[in-house]
Amino acid sequence: DMLEKEKLDAVCIGTPDHWHAKQTIDSMNAGLHVYCEKPMTKKVEEALEVVDTWKKTGKIMQVGVQSTSLPVWDDVRARLQEGQLGKVLQFQTEYFRNSSMGQWRYYALKKEMNPQNIDWNLWLGTKEGLAEYQPFDRAVYAQWRRFWPFGSGMFTDLFVHRTTAMLKATGLRYPGRVVGAGGLYLEYDGRDVPDVATVAADFNEGVQGLVNATMCNQETRIKQIIRGHNGSFVFGNGEGFDGYDFIPERPQVTRDSSLKQQRIDVAQIKDTTYAHFKNWVEAMQANDQSKCNNPPDLGAAAIAVVNMGSNSYRNGKVYHFDADTHKITEGDGSWSKKWEAMSEARQKPKHIPGWKAGDKGSVLEEPSYMTLAGPWVDGKPPKNNPDSNAG
Repeated sequence: DMLEKEKLDAVCIGTPDHWHAKQTIDSMNAGLHVYCEKPMTKKVEEALEVVDTWKKTGKIMQVGVQSTSLPVWDDVRARLQEGQLGKVLQFQTEYFRNSSMGQWRYYALKKEMNPQNIDWNLWLGTKEGLAEYQPFDRAVYAQWRRFWPFGSGMFTDLFVHRTTAMLKATGLRYPGRVVGAGGLYLEYDGRDVPDVATVAADFNEGVQGLVNATMCNQETRIKQIIRGHNGSFVFGNGEGFDGYDFIPERPQVTRDSSLKQQRIDVAQIKDTTYAHFKNWVEAMQANDQSKCNNPPDLGAAAIAVVNMGSNSYRNGKVYHFDADTHKITEGDGSWSKKWEAMSEARQKPKHIPGWKAGDKGSVLEEPSYMTLAGPWVDGKPPKNNPDSNAG
């Protein structure tokens, strides 16, 4: 109704997750710029459609992961591309929480929440095909993040925050393979979504991402880390970074005694929400999609990680994402086989986008005795060393 009745330039979308895609696409097609709270969409297919609409319309869109407006991630990405960690291998991140009443039940139920005051069918989106009809329930209305038809628990409410930041830091985007695990082990309050979960995302650049949390323990969270062959970047928890640490691997591995533990200072942003909105406004004023700190193509990649992870958890399957066709398929043995083939061919490792460091921290030493390796055919030693049977 607002699109038809109001003269708008831009909209901010903060509705339940299952409405995000339709409202975002309709708004951009109507000529409006969009700020959409995370998660950008509920499904991967919807996210890809949003990206297509964004490209087609040329409108300015910002996804509401406020931490992407922290300067730390651009600093990290530059250092990774210059090879400070060597070959980038893995990132891990988290979003632990704890509550005496169960996560998301702190959204209070009120008597005023009733079918007389709420257009329940509109909220559900039954006419638009967004959800099936179900009887009105105050708990579903106020605490929808606990229920699969409308949210995806920690996967899309929390994991998407940290995942987006790590994708921005590494330059990675869509995963190649994703598996999710976990369960509902304590919060037996009628919810659908798990209270313990892990997502493992493997990328075609030869990097693995791990996202882990429980909603029932918070004081012993895992650290946020990016790991490479020559060292690691270790971050604090939360979003108020004023710096991070470089932890080198030992010189017996790196062959570089100049690598020392280092504290890397970065500018701190006191109010990331303000900074994120300001960034969106400035991008609109410049009419430049590239100025947004969290554009839809980054938002869609994060959705691919967390949504494929939640679907894997729910369906008990591994999922693959085709980088060329953007199609999702059920997993098979092709993932491990392609890396084994690279090893058999003695290929060089793949790298994160924007890699500028050549072979730095990416090539193994070859011990002299490895010339003795190779299959013996008809009782004869390997061709690369005909004297290998001496001894």
